[in-house]
Amino acid sequence: MSGATDLWLLMFACGAATYLWRGLGVLLSGRLNPQSALFEWISCVAYALVAGLIARIIVAPSGLLAQTALIDRLLACAIALMAYRLARANMFVGLVCGVMSFIAAGYVRGAIQ
Repeated sequence: MSGATDLWLLMFACGAATYLWRGLGVLLSGRLNPQSALFEWISCVAYALVAGLIARIIVAPSGLLAQTALIDRLLACAIALMAYRLARANMFVGLVCGVMSFIAAGYVRGAIQ
């Protein structure tokens, strides 16, 4: 087979796998209880994974983020959390404020050095 045929087959297989899981989700969604112990456990695991990822990004970053100061990352996280809470749990406001404060801290640090 040619390279183009392989790519089309791969794309079809990926699409089929994606739509298979979506279809199963639609079929099973009416039978699942979102308040069940299983879903509560899944929710807790999801929150724990996000919290672990955020902690790793702040405390032990990799790539370009590792070149930034820990205090800048901590400050941006604190500002994002405060903005999130002050905006009545608006994730977009928290995200924008955190990113902007992180960028501003980088500019200030660059101007000082």
